[in-house]
Amino acid sequence: MKKLNIVFIIFLSSIIVHAKTDKNPLVLIKTEMGNIEVEIYQNKAPISAGNFLNCVDDGVYKDSYFYRTVTPNNQPDDDIKIEVIQGGLLDKADDYPPIKHETTKKTGILHKDGTISYARNEPGTATTEFFICIGNQPELDYGGKRNRDRQGFAAFGRVVKGMDIVRKIHKQPAEKQMLKPKIRIFNIERLKQG
Repeated sequence: MKKLNIVFIIFLSSIIVHAKTDKNPLVLIKTEMGNIEVEIYQNKAPISAGNFLNCVDDGVYKDSYFYRTVTPNNQPDDDIKIEVIQGGLLDKADDYPPIKHETTKKTGILHKDGTISYARNEPGTATTEFFICIGNQPELDYGGKRNRDRQGFAAFGRVVKGMDIVRKIHKQPAEKQMLKPKIRIFNIERLKQG
């Protein structure tokens, strides 16, 4: 009986240790309008999440901006309407090589309310710019019609706290789709997890 208890304790300990190390990283987007906490799905989207976390760790987003808001009213030429806020455009973005495109078909991370994803032109051109979805945006997933190539965008996490801040930024004054003024991102930092 004593051996059985020891084996059970070792088994339980290994589950607890595995659970602690298997947590997704959390980051905090600190903006002038408030904080947004995001869970990064490193295991599901290793390329996109890894690139984002490297940028965070390198301090790339310090003193950057949310600069774009896409609403149903400011997309007159688009048949497929979406709702997102976009940030991370940097003067030094050219210093960061583009990453391989991870489709939602591959990762299983869909563009639902609060999903964070990479902005891009052609597949495989994402660098530092990201957007956050307001409401479900299935046309941004693999097979969606927002892009002619139907490859969708590379989602890599989801807002877990601060969607009220995301929505507040989304409603700020804009000229066409450009926020006027831009919303400052003081920094994006990893959160320590217990």
